[in-house]
Amino acid sequence: MSLPEKAFPVSWDQFHRDARALAWRLASERTKWRGIACITRGGLVPAAIIARELDLRLIDTVCIASYHEYSTQGQLSVIKELGAPLTDNDGEGVLIVDDLTDTGQTAAIVRAMIPKAHFATVYAKPKGRALVDTFITEVSQDTWIFFPWDLGFTFQKPISDENEKR
Repeated sequence: MSLPEKAFPVSWDQFHRDARALAWRLASERTKWRGIACITRGGLVPAAIIARELDLRLIDTVCIASYHEYSTQGQLSVIKELGAPLTDNDGEGVLIVDDLTDTGQTAAIVRAMIPKAHFATVYAKPKGRALVDTFITEVSQDTWIFFPWDLGFTFQKPISDENEKR
């Protein structure tokens, strides 16, 4: 995989802080949340943090494969749909949780399943932003977010070294 021009590496500590910040925003909503619809795999970690912070026990997964080889978004494939009781009442009172909305294609599929649910992501890009109700950080569309579960510890060249090559 070639590295993107704009990279946004996120540490475990930063991701945990951002996910807790998302939980704080969701806690201030006037809605009594009844459960979480977690989009796998990226939504698993923030869903666990949000479930703990909001004391939610009802969690289901919707499994959609979209990224292939971590570089491009391929054809979307729904591997597992949501079940009752989260789908009851079109998902009213349900949180949809994901790590990121990028193009909005995955978000659109899940929104169609439970149209009255509240969509929350830790990070949002402009193309998917309109489908998200609550998020913490917006990044540009051409930025690739490196999540902590995708990273190892290696030396990173200073930005100034990269700019000298241009």
